[in-house]
Amino acid sequence: MIGRLRDGSVMWAMRRTMRWMWAVTVPLLLTATGTWAWSWSWAVAWAEDPAPPPATVPAIGRAWPVGVRPPVLRGWEPPATVYGRGHRGVDLGAAPGAEVRAVAAGRVLFAGRVAGRGVVSVQLTGTDLRATYEPVTATVRKGDEVAAGEVVGTVEAGGAHCGARSCVHWGLLRGDVYLDPLLLLPPWLLNRGPSRLLPVLGVPLPEG
Repeated sequence: MIGRLRDGSVMWAMRRTMRWMWAVTVPLLLTATGTWAWSWSWAVAWAEDPAPPPATVPAIGRAWPVGVRPPVLRGWEPPATVYGRGHRGVDLGAAPGAEVRAVAAGRVLFAGRVAGRGVVSVQLTGTDLRATYEPVTATVRKGDEVAAGEVVGTVEAGGAHCGARSCVHWGLLRGDVYLDPLLLLPPWLLNRGPSRLLPVLGVPLPEG
């Protein structure tokens, strides 16, 4: 709840608290009437917490985490409830050993292993956001300052997150609230394809 208060969703947090107070109080009051089972199931269903309201994310990204325009193997799928099923990030196709770059400038909060997988987390400069990349073999350390596009690690092989394919799971958080990381990318970067060299016509060749 603290993370959501920091996010400015004060009314959302208050509603969540009130719902769970009712979820506990109403069944106790109705127990004597013999309607315990009905009242409890009704109260818990009513107290089921909806996902927090959408948050604003500044488009401060200056690079994709991998490649120029990597394939999105699985996109952002926000859960219907705080603890519901969904996909709290974006999976980008990348070959094992490929460089993983910081999307925007920031400071490394964590670089190590969690549950057997390498994770790099970067606090984005001037924001309350942090970007995460996994599975990644880190080439940076906690406390390092990184620029946008700077390499923070390499893609680890053998990750099971994307099945038979190799990928990087890219996440974005504000407090403990997950957000769509693609919102960090401005339109010119999000929609840009790979660069191609075109022939130059009508220009004389330099002498000598």
